[in-house]
Amino acid sequence: METQPKITVMGVLSEGTSIGLKNALSLLGALILWILTCWIPYINVGTTIALYTIPIELSKGKVISPLFIFDGKYRQYMGEFFTLIGLMLMSLIPAFLFMVVPGIIISLGWCLALFLLIDKGLAPGEALVQSNKATYGYKWTIFAVFFLIGLALFILQCIFFRMGGFGLFLYFIVVLLACLVEYGCLAVIYRNLTRDAEAAAPSADEPVDPVILPAAPETAAPTVTVDETTKPE
Repeated sequence: METQPKITVMGVLSEGTSIGLKNALSLLGALILWILTCWIPYINVGTTIALYTIPIELSKGKVISPLFIFDGKYRQYMGEFFTLIGLMLMSLIPAFLFMVVPGIIISLGWCLALFLLIDKGLAPGEALVQSNKATYGYKWTIFAVFFLIGLALFILQCIFFRMGGFGLFLYFIVVLLACLVEYGCLAVIYRNLTRDAEAAAPSADEPVDPVILPAAPETAAPTVTVDETTKPE
């Protein structure tokens, strides 16, 4: 019996577009708030991490609030965030030197690592491992999704750049829409590929059933028989 794939190219693009456009105003507001506060030390790290991990919030299926980027939980993972980025760069730079392809494959395998780090609280190294496991067998699907988005942008760029200033303005709008779609697609990919692992993990709030050991078989007490012939008078 064939199992249904967790993600498909058209399924991700369709649902991702819907999620991105539904949250268009919220994402635009979050971007504006980030631009206004990106010069504030310490705060800017938390808001930047929040922007990188927007697909986590989108994957929950509700319209997000632009103010979520100021949540203190993102600043809590500051050290782990920079550690993860450092580990990825140290590995990807030499991988891209080997004719680019290994770097692309590793990048696709690790595309969910930051989300797992923030959402599941995994250590940086463990987040990379779990991301690679979650994307196993779906790297070509993920590649195809973002290749098609990039191809559409390239075609529209060739068209709009021939229209002068107004064409540049239209292309800027299209780029914003493409960013919304990419965020939505990442949300679908993250939700679907990590759903099984989340369901398998026991919740801390769930009571643990007590382990009942089987009762030991009862052993009969030894009986002592007295020989009446030897009984003293």
